[in-house]
Amino acid sequence: MKIFCTGASGYIGGSVAAHLIAAGHQVTGLVRSPEKAEAVPARGVQPVLGTLDDRDILAQAARAADVVVNAASADHRGAVESLLGALAGSGKPFIHTSGSSIVGTRAKGQRSDAIFDEDTPITPSPARAARVALNEFILSHRDKGCRPVIICPSLIYGLGHGAGRDSVQVPLLINLAKKRGNAAHAGPGENIWSNVHIDDLVTLYALAIEKAPAGSFYFAENGESSMREACEAINRMLGFAGPPTAMSVAEAAAEWGEGTAEDTMASNSRVRAKRARDELGWQPRARSLIDEIEHGCYRE
Repeated sequence: MKIFCTGASGYIGGSVAAHLIAAGHQVTGLVRSPEKAEAVPARGVQPVLGTLDDRDILAQAARAADVVVNAASADHRGAVESLLGALAGSGKPFIHTSGSSIVGTRAKGQRSDAIFDEDTPITPSPARAARVALNEFILSHRDKGCRPVIICPSLIYGLGHGAGRDSVQVPLLINLAKKRGNAAHAGPGENIWSNVHIDDLVTLYALAIEKAPAGSFYFAENGESSMREACEAINRMLGFAGPPTAMSVAEAAAEWGEGTAEDTMASNSRVRAKRARDELGWQPRARSLIDEIEHGCYRE
């Protein structure tokens, strides 16, 4: 198939593109700069130079493709409108990437016992209300002659398959540990995030393209860990003695920015990928987050 992928030079989009190319598909990818346009052909991606604000470019690329994968932004409504508008009436799949912080609350590093699957009602935080509204807008296009599907990953880890090699959270924690000589979490670090290996996530995209019904929403996870547990594994991997340090949320915000500190590093996001397993037969097999930190790609 001919697949158009936004974010083709990024971590998720580049990994999905590489997986689909390996399966024999042709991938055209949106890239923002001439430098990135020169980089992606080596990985088998045909570049389309443009941004998420270039509505005509997006619509033209979507119409030329059999499948559209939106992996550049979970929040850019204009791009979504352009892509879905071009696909209306075509019956083509539109696979959109969201993120499981939609179920998160600003917990300042404290644990939450709230766990969500795809059927659990969500009341998003103010920081994620627009994302949830966009998800609902996308799924409403099930009635407009295309096949919208949302994949909602939890914390992603592992080495990317494309030009973008690094995820967000784990490298942030490792870089801070190297800077301080000790891993550090926001608040007590008891907050828990579900997580998923990039190797397993890309197989979920392929399954969704193949057989997800129109209007489907899938969480992606294969386990969960607290931020403290991740930091303890980082200390062991780096050979730092003693327990990790507890930062104030203000300190964490100074390191990572308020949004990242409050809505990701100090929040809880506990989800279960029930529907992906039951409906699509998704079977994640990659090593756990803690094992990957201690013995996998992060040791390199």
